[in-house]
Amino acid sequence: MSQPMTDSLLIELFTEELPPKALARLGDAFAQGLFAGLGERDLLEPGATVTPFATPRRLAALVSGVRRSAPDREQREKVLPLSVALDANGEPTAPLAKKLAALAKSVGVAEIDWQSLERASDGKAEAFFYRYTARGAELAAAVQAALEDTIAKLPIPKVMSYQRPDGSTVHFVRPAHSLIALFGAEILPVTLLGLQASNLTQGHRFLSHGVIEIAHANDYAQRLESAGHVVASYAERRERMRAALLKEAGADQVIMPESLLDEVNSLVEWPVVYACHFEEAFLAVPQECLILTMQTNQKYFALTDADGHLRNRFLIVSNLATETPQSIITGNERVVRPRLADAKFFFDQDRKKTLASRVPQLASVVYHNKIGTQLDRVQRLQQIAGHIADALNGSGVPTDKAAAMRGAELAKADLLTDMVGEFPELQGTMGTYYARHDDEAEDVALACSEHYRPRFAGDALPAGAVSTAVALADKLETLVGIWGIGLQPTGEKDPFALRRHALGILRMLIEKPLALSLSSLLALTQQAFAGIAAVKPAPDAIADFLYDRVRGYLKDKGYTTNEVEAVVSLRPDQLHDILGRMEAVRTFAALPEAEALAAANKRITNILRKNTEPVGAVDPALFREEAEGALHAAIERVRPAVEAAFASGDFTAALRDLAQLRDAVDRFFNDVMVMAEDAQLRANRLALLASLHAMANRVADISKLAA
Repeated sequence: MSQPMTDSLLIELFTEELPPKALARLGDAFAQGLFAGLGERDLLEPGATVTPFATPRRLAALVSGVRRSAPDREQREKVLPLSVALDANGEPTAPLAKKLAALAKSVGVAEIDWQSLERASDGKAEAFFYRYTARGAELAAAVQAALEDTIAKLPIPKVMSYQRPDGSTVHFVRPAHSLIALFGAEILPVTLLGLQASNLTQGHRFLSHGVIEIAHANDYAQRLESAGHVVASYAERRERMRAALLKEAGADQVIMPESLLDEVNSLVEWPVVYACHFEEAFLAVPQECLILTMQTNQKYFALTDADGHLRNRFLIVSNLATETPQSIITGNERVVRPRLADAKFFFDQDRKKTLASRVPQLASVVYHNKIGTQLDRVQRLQQIAGHIADALNGSGVPTDKAAAMRGAELAKADLLTDMVGEFPELQGTMGTYYARHDDEAEDVALACSEHYRPRFAGDALPAGAVSTAVALADKLETLVGIWGIGLQPTGEKDPFALRRHALGILRMLIEKPLALSLSSLLALTQQAFAGIAAVKPAPDAIADFLYDRVRGYLKDKGYTTNEVEAVVSLRPDQLHDILGRMEAVRTFAALPEAEALAAANKRITNILRKNTEPVGAVDPALFREEAEGALHAAIERVRPAVEAAFASGDFTAALRDLAQLRDAVDRFFNDVMVMAEDAQLRANRLALLASLHAMANRVADISKLAA
């Protein structure tokens, strides 16, 4: 029976338990590395695919459309320039003989006759070229090389060393026990990590017994599942686990963050979900604490009712299927109880002291050695939050200044509690619970948690004005202080998350929206660092940084680079109306007059930039051309409507009214010499253009829309 020229290829490396937090990356890298290696060696048919597999004890890949051998290729290789290859008499030189000998050895022929070489130009001079047919790579050798390359490049968190039974030392993420290399039904003579390839593997550690033979590469996943109680596909196993959790939850809601699903999926080969319970008395503890301890310490899935209230029922994912799971359930219930008891103890102990009484102790917590302690920071936050509350009140957003300063005073106090010491992720959350217990005002209590918002891209903004004032203060203080001591982001490094803090500031200003001056916010924050010599003022650099974040923010919302630059290049000091400006620019750009006006505005900008003479008021008595008067009259005709629309925030109407000027502007540039020799005439024409430029660019610099 003839052997197939193409078939599926299966590679499996069976190991001890792999690190769960790295399993998904390892599985993908293993499969993609093998697939790329075969592709580089021309062993894949068009349309070939790779299917990754990863379980706690194996990395595997199934590649379809694999060739037994790569096709031969016609090669043309430059040998030497004729000036080097031949002497003055046209005879071959020693360098040519040496080159041909090495070339013959590399292509597998006895010798190469120099007279059979092709003469052609290499683009600079005439040279000898050698044409030959290169044999395609054989599968076994190619798989061996691709595997070795892939293993060397795996994203292994920490390499360990271990000894094989023969005494040889191997370096890999975990000890490897067997290797499968199957081309269809054929075992390839491949070795890796001291292992010889076979078609044998192991199933589930407890639910399967003995070795499992894989007859054909395509049988792998089905055979492992039926004979080995292993769901080999990482993605499929994850979705089965999700479905089982939802089914077991019934009418309840499962709290299953993606990171927890991934970690648990990396711990089981045959996921089975069981329901467990804990005593209702523990529900008196804030549910965030109970949820976090179940997730972090035990990898359990908490349940809530339809209103989001925690149930005293939780789900576990076991690696064991049994018809009598009571011992598993009881064991997990017994294990979780002391964890919940610890959380209750921390909660009870923490409430014996008020948040306010903890504030002085922040003097012993170093924030940064160049800018003081957490108490120093809290005092700055109070000062900044108070100024922001004043500014919010001045902009029409009622804000209790005393509450904002009190919120800033208590914002970091929960860092000294036992609960936050055990679970740093709960900082802020616990502050709100403890502030309520201390009978603090509700907006003060909420500020303790909400001042951290937004914590990440897409996170909710702080809801109330007091929380917003403290959140702005917190992020501004970090940005100005850390930047001021020279720790601004560089490349991908941003250890103090200044990019995230900057985006949080911008989102609050834009999305709430808040009519606050960006330059004033930076200035009042800098004032809070008065007397700290290490913090150098850098308002311009920080503003540049913030406007760059605005550019990214707007592009993420789908605006083009030109649209973004039309608005951001003006560096608007208030950002509350920037989205309205962006929509106005987009609407204006679609008008038939937009292209001509943008080009004219660009021309005006360049003229005014080059002018070094002072520009005064327009004097209609100095007009010499009819087009001057026509443009002036057109400007004055549309000015009231433009200014009224701008004042009311109707930026679209403002730009639409400007579109009426197109004909007058075109006529002006056709008929009028701006840079006239007469100085008085030139100055008046420049003043006319400056008047137009100032009115046209209040919403955006429309010259940026010019192609």
